[in-house]
Parts: sequence; structure tokens; C-alpha cells
Amino acid sequence: MTWNINGAPDQKGRIAIVTGANIGLGYDTALALAGKGCTVVLACRNPDKAQAAREQILSRYPKAHVKCQALDLSSLKSVRSFASAFSKSHKKLDLLINNAGIMMPPFSLSEDGFESQLAANYLGHFALTGLLLPLLAKTPDSRIVSLSSLAHNWGDIRFDDLHFKKGYSKRGAYGQSKLACLMFAYELNRRLRRAGIKTLSVAAHPGVAVTNLAQHFPKFLAVFFPLVGQSAASGALPTLYAALGEDIDGGDYCGPRHMRQMRGAPVKVGSNRASRDQTAAKRLWELSEELTGVRFLD
Repeated sequence: MTWNINGAPDQKGRIAIVTGANIGLGYDTALALAGKGCTVVLACRNPDKAQAAREQILSRYPKAHVKCQALDLSSLKSVRSFASAFSKSHKKLDLLINNAGIMMPPFSLSEDGFESQLAANYLGHFALTGLLLPLLAKTPDSRIVSLSSLAHNWGDIRFDDLHFKKGYSKRGAYGQSKLACLMFAYELNRRLRRAGIKTLSVAAHPGVAVTNLAQHFPKFLAVFFPLVGQSAASGALPTLYAALGEDIDGGDYCGPRHMRQMRGAPVKVGSNRASRDQTAAKRLWELSEELTGVRFLD
């Protein structure tokens, strides 16, 4: 049976954080959650864009509970500030949707010295998850959804040059960041189980979704993209299935059903061998702790 957001349980009384919620997949994820009655925190780098997104959501669902809170995932200082403020003002967290990301920009390093895609897509979310885990762990039926991509197939983790300082490939760096997100989701689930914590760690990918992420694509790909892709609303469905599906287990990975996971209804999907390499995942986790200074579930 095909999962449908309309059949998902009412979310009244639950609270979700959606990173990068002002546009694209994040916006459509937040919109759907708000429509189901969930209190949604739009965790965004640009406060003005977050507020505009909030107003858009309220125009659709006037009774929705939507908040904005500033978060720049490429800055560990911002991540710590966000997590501290949220933890002080909330007693629980039902859903953490690690959605925000950038895709194939020109080379740059974050203020912490990390390659920009690894910083925003993975390391910021690693730190955010660790800092919010105490709230998640004490909230019944909580879930953490990490956004990966078909691009996780593009390469491996470059442990010898994680930040591409020996030569930048924007495609390689994006693929590495999304492979890291998927490895993290799997490893996080293993560690949660060993610790006896019932929070579920799951992953999702949107297939080929036509969003603002394609802004740095070469022109020929920008033309091809809409021909095989689906809307951001459709691309958000695997995330929503991972977050709300009643048959979801820890360690599941959700994506589109058709055209080699490029589009279609959300289902549980498989991933490549590199994403399931537990030795590499443990090494990546330890390195991520070292880089971010956030240690959890050791």
C-alpha cells in the first residue's frame, strides 16, 4: 500500500524542528507537518526568509503553530546557540528533521575550517543532533530524520583529505557530504539501540526534486533536471514518510519508488555498500566528534 500524508496520524501536541525550512524540501516538509497539527520550528539561516515562510504556512493553515529560530549549520557557534536556546525553552522534541543543505557551490571553507558542503550538510547536523539528543531521548516515539541523496553513490569519505584542500571537486564534495549523512543515520541508530534509547534514527532522500539546490548546476544539467525530476512537495514525501510512517523502524531509508529512485511515491529503499560500512562509519563518527567537539553515545 502506498503511504500518503493524508492517512498519517494527527500530530497535535508534538513538536518538530525542520532545518532549512524556508524553501524547497524543508518548506514543504514544514508545511505538511503544520497541516497535521504539529508545532513546527523553522530553523533557518536567514530570519527574514524564515518569517516569510512562516507567513506562507499560516496563510494555508491559519491555526497552525509555527515558530522561527535562527540557525546557521555552517557555524558551530550558531548550532550551539540554537540548541541551548531550544533546550531552555522546550521540555521535549518529537521530530528532528536534518534537512538543510547546499549543493555544489564554488569552493569555500566555513568559519570552523570545514569544506562548506560537509559543514552545512553533515557536520552541523551531527553537532545539532548530539546537542538535542537529551531532549529527544526523553520524548516518547521521537525520531531523527537525516536527509541523504542519490548522490551518496558518487564516492567515498576522503579521510585523507576530508575538506578537499588538495583539489576541489564540487560534485565529489557534495557526494561525500550526503554519504556522510546516510552513514551517520545508520550509525546513530546502532548507537541508540546499544544505549537502550528508543528514539529512531532514519534517513530519506527526495529522488530528483526540482528545488533551489540546483542553482549551481551546469546549464545542460539545469535543463535536464526538470524533465526527470518531481516537485519539491513530492520530493518531501520520503522525509514525511520517514518521520510519520507507522511501519518505520530505526535504520530505515526512504526514497521514491520509480525510475531508479528518481521519482514516485515514498517507499523504503536500499543504499550502497559504502553507506553500510560499519568500520568507516565508526571512524567518521569519531572524526566528527573531534572536529565538532560534540561527543555523544560513545
